[in-house]
Amino acid sequence: MKKSFFLLFILPLQLLSQSFTKEEINNWQQQAKQVTIIRDNWGIPHIYGKSDADAVFGLLYAQCEDDFKRVEMNYIEKLGRMAEIKGESELYNDLLIRMIIDSAEAVNDYKNSPAWLKQLLNAYADGINYYLYKHPTVKPALLQHFEPWFPLLWTDGSIGAIDIGSVTVNELKNLYSGGDASLPTAAITKKYEEPLPSGSNGFAFAPSKTASGNAILYINPHVTFYFRPEVAVESTEGLHAYGAVTWGQFFVYQGFNEHCGWMHTSSYTDVADLYMEKVTKKDNAFFYAYDKQLKPIKEREISLQYLDNGNLVTKKIKTYYTHHGPVMAKRNGQWISVKANNRSMKGLIQSWQRTKTKGFEAYKKNMELLSNTSNNTVFADDKGNIAYWHGNYIPKRDPKINWAKPVDGSTSATEWRGLHSLDETVHVYNPSTGWIQNCNSTPFTVSGTSSPKKENYPAYMAPDGENFRGINAAKILSSGSQYTIDKVIASGYNSHLAAFDVLIPALLKAFESSKTDPAYQSLAAPIQVLAGWDRNSSATSIATTLAIEWGQKLLPVIMKGSDDDEEADQVEKTKKFVTKASLQALLQPLSAVINELTQKFGGWQKPWGDINRYQRLTGNFSEKFDDKQPSIPDGFVASTWGCLPSFVSRTYPGTNLRYGYNGNSFICAVEFGKKVVAKSLLAGGESGDSNSKHFNDQALMYTKGQFKEVLFYKEDVVKHAEKTYHPGE
Repeated sequence: MKKSFFLLFILPLQLLSQSFTKEEINNWQQQAKQVTIIRDNWGIPHIYGKSDADAVFGLLYAQCEDDFKRVEMNYIEKLGRMAEIKGESELYNDLLIRMIIDSAEAVNDYKNSPAWLKQLLNAYADGINYYLYKHPTVKPALLQHFEPWFPLLWTDGSIGAIDIGSVTVNELKNLYSGGDASLPTAAITKKYEEPLPSGSNGFAFAPSKTASGNAILYINPHVTFYFRPEVAVESTEGLHAYGAVTWGQFFVYQGFNEHCGWMHTSSYTDVADLYMEKVTKKDNAFFYAYDKQLKPIKEREISLQYLDNGNLVTKKIKTYYTHHGPVMAKRNGQWISVKANNRSMKGLIQSWQRTKTKGFEAYKKNMELLSNTSNNTVFADDKGNIAYWHGNYIPKRDPKINWAKPVDGSTSATEWRGLHSLDETVHVYNPSTGWIQNCNSTPFTVSGTSSPKKENYPAYMAPDGENFRGINAAKILSSGSQYTIDKVIASGYNSHLAAFDVLIPALLKAFESSKTDPAYQSLAAPIQVLAGWDRNSSATSIATTLAIEWGQKLLPVIMKGSDDDEEADQVEKTKKFVTKASLQALLQPLSAVINELTQKFGGWQKPWGDINRYQRLTGNFSEKFDDKQPSIPDGFVASTWGCLPSFVSRTYPGTNLRYGYNGNSFICAVEFGKKVVAKSLLAGGESGDSNSKHFNDQALMYTKGQFKEVLFYKEDVVKHAEKTYHPGE
């Protein structure tokens, strides 16, 4: 025992960490020599590799330095193994992933990858594994060794990359756990609703709208804070990209290169459909009807594990598949299968190759791969082109069928008929208005009078409705001119809350009709504050506090709507609500807000910034919030209400103050002239380590919308270098 104990102290730490072969380690050390990482004064990693694969190796190494736990967690989720670290509550989330993302298919794609892609995939895994080798004190939650096929599980960088129609995890659980699986179809139909409180904004400005005569792109994703870091990658093989990369992926998801830039907003184009299967059982086997024949339902046993009191428990679940896809729900006695395309090698190729395109024609050719399943794209280049594509992977279907609801799976009439060509999809190229905006809203207002016409496209191609951000953005961009980067940023930080242009007049009218009612006399002063409000949010505004707290009480009723407007969008539902709402429905929630604010703070006259705060204490997935710890006032609000710079906040157990958790993340404005000029901003800071000076060094700037200069060219990076090293040093 004593001898063994002593040996633990004299062995190199690397030998006590993850198990890697001498050959692997030697190969990593050699590749690391081909990579230089320069951290600038904001901690942003600029990776320079001899080859594209070298750059990927360095990029993943740098990501792990900044936040390995987020890199790992993204792949634990896509492997369907969350229950192994979080327990049984995640079991059916894992089952969902396993049913729609087959790791065996990902492995097969890796084996059949073109040589250049296989090199990138190998470099991805090698960069992470080398980090783990060099950091033996880092203890993975689950994944001790990263495999090169992992990126083929997640071929899209979107936060909402998976689409299974309207099926819910609870439906899946009910079907496969023996619960009450038969839910009424009418209760769960596929319809568009503003995905509160998330969203993204993308703007493009043609030379006719800018002061310099160069195109400008505005990149403004709204996601969970810290979902993506800011990076730069460059190689001698033509790679030179800057922007946001989703943790654990090797391509710049939203960003730009020397010639062009791309911004992705989440799309609600119909790319996943539900099929009602007519199932019968014969001789202990299941069959489903299809074109007047019976076809056998395929069975697949999926083995899952979950953590229970420190031990891993195995649960095996028999799952079912038709040729449409996995059976994932049961409604009105019928099995529901899901047809979708949630991962593909071609999708990963498209994600990578777009980062090396050199302008509109090359980018358009890349889009013709038709494998981007979840995004709209706003584009600009150095030739002055601007463009917009609404979705990309869009199956052809019978336009007479309502694809928003489950369709008949027993007939070939409901089959997909290939994919729409790129030019058949909703798009805009160089609109005469000179501007493009998309805020997860309808493409039919994307560029004012130059917008596509709804009647020219099948309904499934653009079910997206309007929202208040879209209304606000279109109004601002249509009237602006002589845009500079700073003016673009100022426009992107417009905090007008267009929803209250509809709601506040209804409230004032209701109060006027009932001001003699003793129950509402105490609202006179708050009503006066709201009546004099310009409906712009700010940290010093008491009206913002009243409006947001009041609006959040109305929102569930507004979005629920009624049976006759289930297809209505957020704007339509809000307008219908105010025409039908009773005085009590409008005034009682405001009375409740006044009482709650008084109970919490001793009075209702609270400026928004006093209670709406930015705080980052730990860097954990579930951030800790504490009213007693330092925080920063933030004057912005959720994009729900039309605010372009989204800041979604709420109270937490033990807090009276509201803390932000979702909204603006990586934001960037870039101008494409003879040289690229750009400014950017990141939520909090680059590092996930609370001990790093780059954990919160952008926090104050973030709350005020104050951007930093992007260091795109190496000579500028070197001038502002904080640290220069090879991976492993």
